[in-house]
Amino acid sequence: MYTIPRILACGDSALSVEFGDDIDDDINTRVLSLDRNISRQMIAGVIETVPTYRSLLIHYNPFMTSYTSLKRDLIPLLNNQQLSQIDTNRKWSVPVVYGGSFGIDLEMLASEKNLTENEFIKRHCQVEYRVCMIGFMPGFAYLGGLDPSLATPRRKHPRPDAPKGTISIGGEQAALQSVVGPSGWHWIGQTPLEVYAPDRHPMCLLDPGDIIRFYPVEQEAWSHESERCAAMICDAAK
Repeated sequence: MYTIPRILACGDSALSVEFGDDIDDDINTRVLSLDRNISRQMIAGVIETVPTYRSLLIHYNPFMTSYTSLKRDLIPLLNNQQLSQIDTNRKWSVPVVYGGSFGIDLEMLASEKNLTENEFIKRHCQVEYRVCMIGFMPGFAYLGGLDPSLATPRRKHPRPDAPKGTISIGGEQAALQSVVGPSGWHWIGQTPLEVYAPDRHPMCLLDPGDIIRFYPVEQEAWSHESERCAAMICDAAK
């Protein structure tokens, strides 16, 4: 973590506030806290903010503000105490069918870690994950909190067609795939929870800062869990 956040120009209509160069809960907390503080302050000229693991990208209207003016507006918001916590964290309980055709890499990963598949699943489910950022594809959730014993380097050869709902591991990160798309991560399971739907409000169900707990279900329970997830989405939209 940087002692003093770095404010960097990104062209003529954006700037980035960097808090460090690691995947770290404290760094990400500061990113998300600044994001929410900016939203509350309604700073003139700010169009959009994009939080990542370690930095916040801020798009602005150059006809309403400038890099110098916006930087001056941000300085009071970079107080360490103000950025030490996130005031709201939604919690999600997410069902996962692990292994088999739903998680084709689980057996291999468990063997590499000298674990049974059940032991691997237990370790994956016993921690809380935080949505650190949304990116790559609409609604794709990058998750912090993976048990270090399960960390695995990404695949040398990506696959083109990871199903939506795929739960995967890449390096020290975990992820929840939002739509069908390419992935170089290891697939260990799949959830019926639809985290992205273009005809739904909200389109992206998860927000940075949300907390996820996974729990294992049998393949036969997919339809039931899909209904439960749909009800959970309706409740969240109210």
